[in-house]
Amino acid sequence: MKAVICIETRLEVDDIPAPIPARGQVLIDVSRCGICGSDLHARVHADEMAELAAVTGYRGFMRSHQRVVLGHEFSGTVADYGPGCRKRWPVGTAVVALPIVRTGSDIHLTGLSASAPGGYAEQVVVQESMTLPVPNGLSAERAALTEPMAVAWHAVRKGDVGKRRTAIVIGCGPIGLAVISMLKASGVRTVVAADFSTRRRELARHCGADVVVDPAAASPWTSYPRRRETTSITEVLALGLDTMEKLRRIPKLPWWHAFALADAVGATPSGPVVFECVGMPGVIDGILAGAPLRSRVVVVGVCMETDAFRPALAINKEIDLRFAIAYDPREFRDTLHMLADGRVDPSPLITGTVGLAGVESAFAALGSPELHAKILIDPENTTASL
Repeated sequence: MKAVICIETRLEVDDIPAPIPARGQVLIDVSRCGICGSDLHARVHADEMAELAAVTGYRGFMRSHQRVVLGHEFSGTVADYGPGCRKRWPVGTAVVALPIVRTGSDIHLTGLSASAPGGYAEQVVVQESMTLPVPNGLSAERAALTEPMAVAWHAVRKGDVGKRRTAIVIGCGPIGLAVISMLKASGVRTVVAADFSTRRRELARHCGADVVVDPAAASPWTSYPRRRETTSITEVLALGLDTMEKLRRIPKLPWWHAFALADAVGATPSGPVVFECVGMPGVIDGILAGAPLRSRVVVVGVCMETDAFRPALAINKEIDLRFAIAYDPREFRDTLHMLADGRVDPSPLITGTVGLAGVESAFAALGSPELHAKILIDPENTTASL
């Protein structure tokens, strides 16, 4: 079969042996495969990413000298089954799958390991247990976005925003746009999106952002109605002092119950939930400096360089700092059904489609934020450029 091979930062189309599904695996004819930011990073930073993965216990991540078929955001149709499968769906059934496979006794990440070739190809192998049929006639293009949208859904759930709390998305690349879409699908009333790119701000509006900000011209921290928010510790101290003075004027009042009640109904000062979707050095520290007191920050962008921020700043502002990656099978399944039921429209993210011969030009195009967000690969497409 034809596939795009990544080796020593090069991308080249080649004929390679067609994959054979092992026990419990399904062979999929790839319909569409998305190009992920992780793929862009892996092409040039594979060895650094492999070292980081090894620290967390995964030693199968791709290395720069290996011949690797990238691609973990894919949709397709069932082509064949390996031994020991239950053969749940007829050949030709449209499916998606979590990009994780078992090779012998080892687990590998599909499209990010030389041991698990990905979806930049005509066919890909997946685990039957991790495969889901595509419901409601969802198109192959939208189904392929199940994986990145599931990443966003996991981050949104990690943020635990609540409908009345403001969400601020810093960075409107593909993952930031997906987070915006999922925030609105979850019922968050006010979503602020900030990006320096005119094109990405436009896409943020299409994804449902209520307020869109160019950080070069305005601050995202002052661009929305702020309720019970403050950037000054002095204001918080003054609020506490004023409240105590009022409560202590009432004889025999158990004033501590008033504090407990205010806490229970959400009347105490709190900041927005901020989603960091940039993944560049200095962004986290900038958010800690600008965000209101008692904000929650969810780091979704993957910074591949050593970064630094001031812990004392986060402590003084009592900021809740969380990190999010990937998703679990339930979140993946729920995302697929949100797409199929029309609760989320991922189409604004899709800005181009290429064939296997056009993957290198697509990687180059994705280097400019003004051109594209998500480019899909159609293995049957003979187009060599966008």
